[in-house]
Amino acid sequence: MSPVHSVSRARSTTAHRQGGFAPLVFRRFLHHSPEEVWEALTDPAIVQQWFLTSMKAQRRVGGRITLETGPDRVRSSGRIRVWDPPRLFEYEWNTLADQPFPGERSVVRWELAPHEGGTLVVLTHSDLTRQTARVFGHGIPVFLDRLEALLGGKPLPDWGSRVEPLRASLFRRG
Repeated sequence: MSPVHSVSRARSTTAHRQGGFAPLVFRRFLHHSPEEVWEALTDPAIVQQWFLTSMKAQRRVGGRITLETGPDRVRSSGRIRVWDPPRLFEYEWNTLADQPFPGERSVVRWELAPHEGGTLVVLTHSDLTRQTARVFGHGIPVFLDRLEALLGGKPLPDWGSRVEPLRASLFRRG
């Protein structure tokens, strides 16, 4: 299998248990340019469509970012740690004690690597508690499916109906 062929089929989720934490890594190849993917990750109007997230961001290193995500309307905030269009977007994801995922202090990192015919996207969400990682491990692949559909001009999969079958796939033995 050629490297291009293997990357074009890249689609994986990895969870590494580290004590009480379980950082998640998602890989997805998209048949779109890094610039198109970057816009979908950083333009608040587009983010709202595929990620079901209201985003406000000062799009620069050190800028504030606030997100309200998903059906539970989870609110998070932090600072943008890396802003390197169209390759790297990293920010803090911190929640308050009164949230569904209370007191999380984590980091979200989107890496975009151009590859023949598209972009390899690597999403890493580090420093998550194991409990939050279990929940996110089910939902993030569906959000990535929605991103892929949006960029391809296809109907977006329904997030809620797609999450239930995925719940048993991550941390089966945990």
